[in-house]
Amino acid sequence: MLDKTGKIIYVGKAKNLKNRVSSYFVGVHDDKTTRLVKDIFDLKYIITTSEKEAFILEINQIKKHRPKYNIQFMGDNTYPYIEITDEKHPKLIISRNIKKNRKNCFGPFPDSKSANQTLKVLNIIFPFRKCDKLPKKVCFYYFIKQCLGPCEYIVDQNVYKEMRKKVRSFLSGNIKEYIDLYKNKMDKHAKNLEFEKANELKNLIAAIIKTTEKQQVVFNDNLNRDIINYVAYDNYVSVNILFMRQGRLLFAKSKIFTFYLNPEEVLLNYLVEFYEKNIIPNEIILPHGYDYQIFNDVLNTTVFTPRRGRKLKLLEMAKVNAEEHLNNNLASFLRRENKTIGAISDLEKLLKVDIIKRIDVFDNSNTSGMDLVSAMVVFTNGLPDKKQYRKYKIKTVDKSDDYHIMQEVIYRRYQNVLLEDLEKPDLIIVDGGIHQVNAAKEILQNLKLEITIIGLKKDRFHKTNSIITADNQEIGLDKRSNVYSLLYRIQEEVHRFAINFHRNVAGKSIYSSILDTIPKVGKVTKDKLLRKYKNLNNIKKASRDELKALKISEEAIDNLYLALNDKNKN
Repeated sequence: MLDKTGKIIYVGKAKNLKNRVSSYFVGVHDDKTTRLVKDIFDLKYIITTSEKEAFILEINQIKKHRPKYNIQFMGDNTYPYIEITDEKHPKLIISRNIKKNRKNCFGPFPDSKSANQTLKVLNIIFPFRKCDKLPKKVCFYYFIKQCLGPCEYIVDQNVYKEMRKKVRSFLSGNIKEYIDLYKNKMDKHAKNLEFEKANELKNLIAAIIKTTEKQQVVFNDNLNRDIINYVAYDNYVSVNILFMRQGRLLFAKSKIFTFYLNPEEVLLNYLVEFYEKNIIPNEIILPHGYDYQIFNDVLNTTVFTPRRGRKLKLLEMAKVNAEEHLNNNLASFLRRENKTIGAISDLEKLLKVDIIKRIDVFDNSNTSGMDLVSAMVVFTNGLPDKKQYRKYKIKTVDKSDDYHIMQEVIYRRYQNVLLEDLEKPDLIIVDGGIHQVNAAKEILQNLKLEITIIGLKKDRFHKTNSIITADNQEIGLDKRSNVYSLLYRIQEEVHRFAINFHRNVAGKSIYSSILDTIPKVGKVTKDKLLRKYKNLNNIKKASRDELKALKISEEAIDNLYLALNDKNKN
């Protein structure tokens, strides 16, 4: 479905396309479906050879075009996993990118805190490599038996293979041997009056129990399962996923979506997106009443719809969780939606623009005309799209001149958009008044680009109070409105992003200038130090051995300690 500007606003599929499309134009619908129908200006369709092909095409088209009325369905869930890296000398890390080595990933974990707590325990028990890069000599971890010292000693690959098995067994709840081992060590330390060491082991035992203390074992087959159910109300659907690993129920996660006409299709679209980012379990349990064959074929896993037994009870539990989440969170979901989708609709009316899906926002930053930078943030359908953010170091302006800085950045950005055929925004916002708007407007005209542009004008208290349009009109903003809330969030985000970038650039500039004054610290040494330690404080804390490992001379290290007032290092 396309709007009158030719933009795709909705993608769907159907066995009988005529009946499906007709259903949108017949009968009474909710407000959201009515708004969708109102925006439809044209229809295009593609005939496929199978239902599976249509399903895959629909998902790909939604991901590619991110239509206004589909984007809110797409899930952004990525859960942390603990991964054993696929290297000669592996290490344990937390990863959200789990496609590269699925068999050595463990999880998911409900959040980063839980994953970090588990990783800390595993790193104490299992002596995997700890360093990012192998040093020349063994470090502290080797001497406390938390690393095998592959930097200095040969480690048989079978040792790592056995450690991988033990990690898997440990996370499955087989912890008795470790508890017994550390209890014996704790008792010995206590008898020798080594109470500090005994207390450390006591804390480790408590951490092991807490880490593996999941819910009861439901199935003894040690399989990984996701149990998924949903409830629909009005035009909202609440989905709940119960994560079961090695037969144990770990945690549950719920999410609310808007849907049009068919909640089952929303569920399937969301799950395809979800399993592109998360490990597919051995079995997915879904409610009866829908043909999941396409879903099964696409994910290449077992989809089971139970009619009785423990699996049905788990499915009912997921439904209760979905219902509870909808009851408790629908009001807050609606408030957020009004501040995003609702605010975008209001902004379209205010600016007399047919559709605003993508907004590019620019802000400049400098300190007394030094370290000139600019930044662009992108909001899609009222939400930040951080993958599209961009940073710019100013090249053609050497003093604080907002007009020409804005011109350089707008030119660089949209010349690139034209050359690489990138997505154009529906609206450009510059953080400033008519001066900045005119600067951007002039460049857009030279590039022959017709894009609506506005500035955000501040009052004497430095608070945004009005919109400045390209034809120098001022539109006052009601601070209680959803439009104001949206523009305020956008302005705060671009300001935060620009300031952080500027601080980073300015900080490096300061550190570089200080390092430039130190004898025997040349450009190569300076680059090594800043690349590894980022700032002077970290360089101060670096040990002599660490600096030697960077191949820095003894004389340069002495001069560094003297210059950074750290003469007591040894």
